[in-house]
Amino acid sequence: MMDGLAGLALGVLLLTVAGDSLVKGASGLAQHFGARPFFAGLLLVAFGTSIPELAVNVAALARDQPHLALGNAVGSTVANLGLTLGLAALAAPLLLQVRRLARLLVLLAVAAFALIVFGLDGMLGRFEGLALLLGFAFACVLLLRRPAREDDASQAAIAGFAATRTGLPLNLLRLAIALVLLWFGARWVVGGGLALGQAWGLSPLLVGLLPVAIATTLPEAAAAVIAARRGQGDMVAGHVVGSSLFNLLFIVGGTAVLQPLALPASFVRLELPAIAVLALVLYPMLRSGARISRGEGALLCLAFAGWVALELLLL
Repeated sequence: MMDGLAGLALGVLLLTVAGDSLVKGASGLAQHFGARPFFAGLLLVAFGTSIPELAVNVAALARDQPHLALGNAVGSTVANLGLTLGLAALAAPLLLQVRRLARLLVLLAVAAFALIVFGLDGMLGRFEGLALLLGFAFACVLLLRRPAREDDASQAAIAGFAATRTGLPLNLLRLAIALVLLWFGARWVVGGGLALGQAWGLSPLLVGLLPVAIATTLPEAAAAVIAARRGQGDMVAGHVVGSSLFNLLFIVGGTAVLQPLALPASFVRLELPAIAVLALVLYPMLRSGARISRGEGALLCLAFAGWVALELLLL
């Protein structure tokens, strides 16, 4: 068991360093080739922190563990909405200004309901995966359109997130380092998670849902707490909603396109409805000008803890 914990911890550490290097490299390259900092920042805020989860899922598929990949994508989404956002609000109440977050949250609830419908027959096929990928493309369009509708302070904060040196050699080196670390980190996370699953009697699906998903979410939660203490509520919420959309639409959809997935009945009854309910509960909290209080943050953390307890009770 200790070998599994050590492998999981080391893998998460490498993925965290790789994610930071990748975000900086991608931002620097995008701006080097003419992208506006605001647009680069929007995409990085929304989707940049999900790259480690994507790497873990690729490594899981390479080891013929599609259920671990599925569990990680869905478990990370629940952890983002409950644990990450809840801990950040406990650290400091989150004031939100960016207008498009609430619309993206509605899209997240629609994605969860769509997956429930797709999973009624117990399978997620290639055409259904393609539909999810098209939904992700729509999310990108929704995210990037009409930037002028955001106030100047929000635009400046998002552009500031993308601020980095834009030299071509430096950013190519950053990307190369990130890819190497992602490769080794993802392999160790998957190997460590499977070893823990053997020791604890967990199926690959539950390994992805619980230890792997929670472990890969913890660095995001720590970064969210720091951002909340700095008064960057929009950054926290943008990370949470964007990462959740990336997990459900891009990662699950892309996985199904590569390899049709058998969806366990529990996903239709428990995990996916949990995401839909959390998204709907969060909607009034994430509207422009809203504030997520410490009390609401505590409720989100309790909801996440209750979900984990229910998963373990249903083993």
